[in-house]
Amino acid sequence: MCLPKTAGEQSRSPQGPLFLCYITDRCQFPGNAAEQEARLLAKITECASAGVDYIQLREKDLTPRELEQLAIKAGHALPAGAPTKLLINSRIDVALASGAHGVHLPSNDLSASEARVILNRAGMHDGIVSASAHSTEEVARAESHGADFVLVAPVFEKAGTANPYGLKLLRQVCLRPHAADPPMPVLALGGITLNNAAQCKQAGASGVAAIRLFQDFDAHSVVMGLRAIAAAGSD
Repeated sequence: MCLPKTAGEQSRSPQGPLFLCYITDRCQFPGNAAEQEARLLAKITECASAGVDYIQLREKDLTPRELEQLAIKAGHALPAGAPTKLLINSRIDVALASGAHGVHLPSNDLSASEARVILNRAGMHDGIVSASAHSTEEVARAESHGADFVLVAPVFEKAGTANPYGLKLLRQVCLRPHAADPPMPVLALGGITLNNAAQCKQAGASGVAAIRLFQDFDAHSVVMGLRAIAAAGSD
């Protein structure tokens, strides 16, 4: 199993046997723009209260200023004292301006090391940098540049159906022969459900990331289900 990069560091350690990451998409909520935003902020609070480790704010349709305003609200939506970390998709400037905990980098974005230099220069020395990857080469690149964790996708199709290549890729990256010691955590992304999450853990994933799994269902029930799957797999 891919172990946490720095297991003794609270900001990098999962709240349970798996790292859990909720990726936001407010446009999937019903209602007008204001209602969608309100539902999103409520879901962020719900996920943080349930014990989700990371929340990736991924609202690509917003301008940088709009995203910054939403990120500030998202930060305020985190319950006081909650260890959940807020990451901003792609926009390092927004992460810094909003007081988020770090940034998530798409696979064609800056390298993790470049992003960390920018964060360090701005005084965010403990900022979290995660990255997306779709191949063993991209995973190796993210790890060599010091990413805290990587999201590997797609593992399943959107309907949760089997994707042999996705699971094969997940196994390959989790068993990569030249990984760091300890290896960078790998989270499975793409069509993750309570019915197939066990396959991700069996393939070696350190956790799972999802949009619909958290947005469409009660986060507390989802987290309990995922923790139970992880615990059963470790028996």
